[in-house]
Amino acid sequence: MKITELTLRRPDDWHLHLRDGAMMRAVLPYSSANFARAIIMPNLVPPVVCADDARAYRDRILAAIPAGHDFTPLMTLYLTETTNADDVAAAYEAGLISALKLYPAGATTNSESGVRNIERILPVLERMALLGIPLCVHGEVTDPEIDIFDREAVFIERVLRRIVDRMPELRIIMEHITTEEGVQYVWEGGPNIAATITTHHLIINRNAMLVGGIRPHYYCLPVAKREQHRLALRRAATSGNEKFFLGTDSAPHLDARKESACGCAGMFTAPNTLSCLAHVFEEEGALDRLEAFASLNGPAFYRLAPNETRIRLVKRQTPFEVSAKIGTDEGLLTVFDPGFPLYWHPDIADTANPGDAVTNTRT
Repeated sequence: MKITELTLRRPDDWHLHLRDGAMMRAVLPYSSANFARAIIMPNLVPPVVCADDARAYRDRILAAIPAGHDFTPLMTLYLTETTNADDVAAAYEAGLISALKLYPAGATTNSESGVRNIERILPVLERMALLGIPLCVHGEVTDPEIDIFDREAVFIERVLRRIVDRMPELRIIMEHITTEEGVQYVWEGGPNIAATITTHHLIINRNAMLVGGIRPHYYCLPVAKREQHRLALRRAATSGNEKFFLGTDSAPHLDARKESACGCAGMFTAPNTLSCLAHVFEEEGALDRLEAFASLNGPAFYRLAPNETRIRLVKRQTPFEVSAKIGTDEGLLTVFDPGFPLYWHPDIADTANPGDAVTNTRT
């Protein structure tokens, strides 16, 4: 007997890039159609560094949500070495922001304003720990002598352990983990340590980017790793462990910026994330744990209630199709291709009866 239909509490995306302007207007509907809430990344140009920036960005997002979509952007501030702790506290207590984001300077797209000296942000982190404000971490060192495939593991040893030892009460989300070391650290860490896992890191390893030619649309940061790491991520995501939850890191870039001599890092996964996840969890024999990963664990860590509304996933005979290219006013962008057909189709379910967590239909 195979499961052919799932009804889940509506999921949230705990790591999302919406960009701004024409790009935001083009990509936002793909997230707001399926996700009730999303942690919005602050690495715009210029970045979202203070409460006024977050308020203005939130207003632009709200204005762009399509009619009929119920979507709440959860704003973050970009942590810098000059971040004002009082501004952070006021923004959090007013409900304007949900977290701060730590980018090591130079680690990824638009991270040049990030942190170079951890000592300079410790007073802000201490204030965050006192108030219970979560810290979202891009967990990579940027030292040129460290191999790009080792940056996450080195960050854990050099930076993260130091912060946690000093402030064990600080709630930390190690975002988009990509390694066995990351999984192990989170698994063995205290109750204030969690991690997001992306859709694409459950599906591709570094061969997708490098074998048969350079494939820029599989280039992301943190970069995909060896197969052993992908399998470790799958075990974590499908385990049901409350420390692991979905953060798509859907990060659109125009094709002209991806397909260049210095291509941008990021994959646009929002249009087919739920279909991809259902495929992965089915392969792992863990469809009964998909709701925990996508809909329950994240709200629990952020101390929010799970969504009462529903989404239905139906496995059909015909593949779920999304356009390979999405048009924007500025040009085309490419949707993530998992490399296999997707038969799980997402659909908004009847929200009148929240009922039990998961309904399975078998054939």
